[in-house]
Amino acid sequence: MKIAMGCDPNAEAFKQEMKEFVKGLGHEVVDFGSEDVIYAHVATKVGEEVAAGHFDRGILFCGTGLGVMLAANKVKGIRAANITNIYSAKRACLSNDCNIITLGCQVTGNMLAKDLIEAYLSCEYTYNERSGKKVDAINEYDNAR
Repeated sequence: MKIAMGCDPNAEAFKQEMKEFVKGLGHEVVDFGSEDVIYAHVATKVGEEVAAGHFDRGILFCGTGLGVMLAANKVKGIRAANITNIYSAKRACLSNDCNIITLGCQVTGNMLAKDLIEAYLSCEYTYNERSGKKVDAINEYDNAR
């Protein structure tokens, strides 16, 4: 998969470690930087690139993962989830067709972050009776905006 990554300045070291980890899993990673203290700028840029189909998925980092999640979700076509456990990482993909995940460098340990990322990237969303109509409803609302 082709993965877009970005973060705010305080998550730079964390992102670099995760970037190398994702590359080690066999994925291509493009880094959208970390220089801008306004995390919304990098989060929306990554969101725009993922929504445009230039990337399969995105991974964003900040202190808690919440700020970049909120910013990315403002981009039409983005479903970003802040993940903190393996089950949520898998369900973000399998149930909600999330195309971006977010993690917090100040609240998530490095080993857990790697497990979360690997769990998320190992899943593929398949439209199904249980979740499909729910994702459709999100997309219909998003497209009506």
